[in-house]
Amino acid sequence: MHDRLFRSMRRRCSHIDSAMLDTLKLWKQAAQFPRPDDWMFASPVQIGRLPWSYEQVWRMYQKAWVKAGIGGLGTHSLRHTCRSWLDAVGTPIAVQQKLMRHADIRTTMNTYGDVVPDEMTVASGKVTRLALNGRCDSR
Repeated sequence: MHDRLFRSMRRRCSHIDSAMLDTLKLWKQAAQFPRPDDWMFASPVQIGRLPWSYEQVWRMYQKAWVKAGIGGLGTHSLRHTCRSWLDAVGTPIAVQQKLMRHADIRTTMNTYGDVVPDEMTVASGKVTRLALNGRCDSR
């Protein structure tokens, strides 16, 4: 697969899990533009020689949210979701900052992410069990 898969527009390396890379490789083989010199997310308008434009991605995202009936979301919401998921799986905040490419860790901590819905319930239950039983189990 071409080097462009692994680098952003700023030419910084991206970290892609091997399971995700395998999935992307399978998708690329079945894509309209599967040649090694085609972009991973090649634009049909550009006959595979350039990636989808932001406007193309935005239109597809709009169609998807309308079809799903979830209201207006921006593509930027994917970054917030990613940060929430990184937090939910216990990723250290400094690693989250690097993965999200934030220059200042305060951006990672204060702007991105939110608690995954059941995390507050789980945390509250642990504190309750500690208070009532003198122990905090892992549930």
